Amino acid sequence: MVKAIVGANWGDEGKGKITDMLARDSDIIVRFQGGANAGHTIVNNYGKFALHTLPSGVFYDHTTSIIGNGVALNIPVLFRELKQIVDRGVPMPKLLVSDRAQIVMPYHVLFDQYEEERLGGKSFGSTKSGIAPFYSDKYAKIGFQVSELFEEDIIREKAERVCAVKNVLLEHLYQKPLLDVGELIETLHEYRDMVAPYVCNVSLYLDQAIREGKTILLEGQLGTLKDPDHGIYPMVTSSSTLAAYGAIGAGLPPYEIRQIITVVKAYSSAVGAGAFVSEIFGEEAEELRRRGGDGGEYGATTGRPRRVGWLDIPATRYGCRLQGTTDVAFTVLDVLGYLDEIPVCTGYEIDGSVTTEFPVTGKLEQAKPVIEKLPGWKCEIRGIREYEQLPENCRRYIEFAEQRIGYPITLISNGPGRDDIIYRKSKL
Repeated sequence: MVKAIVGANWGDEGKGKITDMLARDSDIIVRFQGGANAGHTIVNNYGKFALHTLPSGVFYDHTTSIIGNGVALNIPVLFRELKQIVDRGVPMPKLLVSDRAQIVMPYHVLFDQYEEERLGGKSFGSTKSGIAPFYSDKYAKIGFQVSELFEEDIIREKAERVCAVKNVLLEHLYQKPLLDVGELIETLHEYRDMVAPYVCNVSLYLDQAIREGKTILLEGQLGTLKDPDHGIYPMVTSSSTLAAYGAIGAGLPPYEIRQIITVVKAYSSAVGAGAFVSEIFGEEAEELRRRGGDGGEYGATTGRPRRVGWLDIPATRYGCRLQGTTDVAFTVLDVLGYLDEIPVCTGYEIDGSVTTEFPVTGKLEQAKPVIEKLPGWKCEIRGIREYEQLPENCRRYIEFAEQRIGYPITLISNGPGRDDIIYRKSKL
């Protein structure tokens, strides 16, 4: 069976923990898109980890972790991350890398930095990890595929072609040092030697796994609202964040994805620029940020303070619909226990009218939140394992969110630990 774990909103919903938890009953975990520009924070028996490229199932010795063809693969970052977890006592995971994955090159990172610098105040809030230049090159057909590292004629010819194109931009647009063909080829040789033991025909491997009845988890990065087609364009990422892309980014038939677990935060957070209607500011925001997540709301990759706000029903319902949600995992519910009343954004006021649907970006930027307040539960809920043992107002909050979102909340995370989970039968 194939399951996908994806985000409903801007990312940062807590997908890493849910993947880590569900990996316990899985055989294979696949990262199918994105790169090292965002991270998943996981707390387990080994400690607290921020993963950026590695799939979140690497902490189990019975699983195989796969980097799919849809991933923006920064090879040094991947192996640095692998070394970091092993150095902290995690057994060496079984890792496979798709022979069709494409490689984030050092010049992609430089171009990302140069462009943000050039744009100044009109920048897109990039993490400067090379993601947009990488995907631009992939679709311009001048990227380097992992399989090409083993074809000397290909990498020499392509390296010359890439340098010719990039050096025009470096000289005339950015006024930066030029690329050297010889140095580029040497870097590609280093990458070949690092990745060679892990290269695999992943789509064939997964086809066989499905035939053998294995359980496969597809792990997405970021969330619906960062999708380049359906998100808050242009403040989006460069690869599809939807579960549907899991079939493409892993190399699976789409009909094999039987369960889509969409992760929703009990409040909202986001890193980077873009429309965020339910965002809060000042001391109210700082208190939520301080209490949020495990150790506060700060980006796992960048360390930047996340923007925070209240649960956004229109955005979340839209996000779940686009994902094809079968189950909602509701996370960081425990964080809200300090509030007397819990605000929820249930609609948007745009041009004097109220809508409960999620609009295109231009309209979204004009939107003001319509807020409803629910009574808080004012107590600690960590350690509770049964839904009926939650305080009444806490259950009311969950059921209010479920009814307004319109998708069943079947998993509730009430703490950072792997076992801080409540399984629930939906009332929908």
